[in-house]
Amino acid sequence: MSHLQEGQKAPAFQGKDQDGKTIRLKDFAGKKLVLYFYPQDDTPTCTVQACNLRDNYEALQAAGYAVLGVSPDTVEKHKKFGTKHALPFPLLADVERKVIDLYGVWGEKQMYGRKYEGLIRTTFVIDEKGIIESIIRKPKSKQHAEEVMG
Repeated sequence: MSHLQEGQKAPAFQGKDQDGKTIRLKDFAGKKLVLYFYPQDDTPTCTVQACNLRDNYEALQAAGYAVLGVSPDTVEKHKKFGTKHALPFPLLADVERKVIDLYGVWGEKQMYGRKYEGLIRTTFVIDEKGIIESIIRKPKSKQHAEEVMG
């Protein structure tokens, strides 16, 4: 589970998005960033969450937010997922789990009584100065944008 707390400086990161473009935390300076970690492209809950953010993207932008999704999927999988669902925001491919581990969102999960290691769906809202404003530990996929904007 994430060791990060609200009020802390967000850990700096960089990685490639679905277009192979390098994305860094510092690219979002001066904007609020919705940094959302999700387990896997094109799975039911992850798709609902991404589409909720897509459908509310204009409202999020109007409120000063940028959006960045992160999962351990490849650049190619992100490209297919982003294109299929017309996602207007970047998806960071974190195959080596560098950003995932930096934010502490990999850990023990349980499904159907079986325990396993995996990505724990978590969203960090980072303010214009790079400080973690809020952490949504169990986002509601169907209302995620509303949760972010409060």
